[in-house]
Amino acid sequence: MLSGNKGEWSEVYTLIKLLAEGEVYAADANLQKKADIYYPILKIIRDELDNTYHYERNSSIKIKDSASDILAEVSLSTFQDKAPKLLDAIKKGEGPSFTINAIEDFLKDIQCTTLKAKSSDKRDITLVVHDLITKFKPELGLSIKSQLGGKSTLFNASQSTNITFRVQGKNINPSLINEKRGVKGKVKEIYNRGGELVYDRIENKTFLRNLQVVDSALPKIIGEMAVLYFRGEGKNVKELVDKLKDSNPCNYSFGDGHPFYEYKIKSFLNDSAVGLRATEPWLGKYDATGGYLVVREDGEIVCYHIYNINEFQDYLLKNTYLDTPSSSRHKFGKIYKEQGQNYIKLNFQIRFE
Repeated sequence: MLSGNKGEWSEVYTLIKLLAEGEVYAADANLQKKADIYYPILKIIRDELDNTYHYERNSSIKIKDSASDILAEVSLSTFQDKAPKLLDAIKKGEGPSFTINAIEDFLKDIQCTTLKAKSSDKRDITLVVHDLITKFKPELGLSIKSQLGGKSTLFNASQSTNITFRVQGKNINPSLINEKRGVKGKVKEIYNRGGELVYDRIENKTFLRNLQVVDSALPKIIGEMAVLYFRGEGKNVKELVDKLKDSNPCNYSFGDGHPFYEYKIKSFLNDSAVGLRATEPWLGKYDATGGYLVVREDGEIVCYHIYNINEFQDYLLKNTYLDTPSSSRHKFGKIYKEQGQNYIKLNFQIRFE
C-alpha cells in the first residue's frame, strides 16, 4: 500500500489531473490563472524507481516504458473521474502519512508505484507541451509545490548556511545573553543592551560563491535580512525587503528609484526555486527547466514558466517567509569569543506561506 503525506500525494494528483485536463494555465503573482497563457499537454514523463514511464495524451492515455513498449491504455474519462476523488481523499487525509485505498488499483494500472518521482534535481515531473508561442514541443522539467499539505521549503538550511556576525558593543555579557531563550531572544537582548551585529563572513565557501554568482553583494544583504528577522522586524520576505530599503546596508543611492534589494532578493529566490543549493556549485543552470507547478488549495494547478518569470518572482517575494531551523542541529545562535572578539552565527530557511 502506498503511503505518504499530502505533499507527496499531490505529486500523483498532479499527474492524474494534468492528464485528465490536457492543459495547464500560467498564473499571475496571486496564483490566479492567466486566461491568455496556457500550455496544451502532449505527454507527461515520470521517473519511477524501476523505469521511466511516458503518458501520451490523445483520445486516450497510452502508457509506455523507456523502450516505447505500450504497457496500458486508459480512457480520458477514467482520469477525469479519478482526479476529483483523489483530491477529496488528500484533503481528508490525516496524520503525517496516510493511505488512499480507493485509488490503489488505478495507480497500479497506470504504472505509478511510488508517490514521489525519483529525481536527482529539483524537477518532480516532466511535461511535453505544445508551445503556442514558439510552436515547438519542448520538454519542461517542473517542480511541484502543493498548498494541500504543510508549508513546503524553498531554501533549506544546513550547517553550511550559517552566517557569522561580529557582536559589537560595550555592554555585551556573552554568558548572560546566552541564557536567553531562543535565538531571537538572544539577538533582541544584544540590541537591547546597545549592541549590534555586523556581518563578518559566510564560512562555507561554496555557499558564499553561490550567493556571489547571483550578486556580489548578496552575502551581506542576506546577512542583514537574517538580522532583521531575528530582531523581530518581520518574517515575510517582502516585508523584510522593505526593511532592507530602510537600513540600506550597501549604501545604495535610490535617486532614480532602482529596486536594488528587491531585485537581488528576487534573483536569489528564483535561483533557489530552480536549482541553487548551499553545498553544490551553482552554475546558473536550471534543474527545473520549465519552472513551477503549484497545486492550489482548491485543487487547481497553475504554472510559472520562463514566459511569465516576472509573475513567478513576484509570487515568490509575496508568498515566502523566513523560518528558524534547529539551532542545536546546525550549531548556531550562541555568542562565542574568538581572538578577543565576540561572534554569533545565525541561520535561516525560507518556506512558502
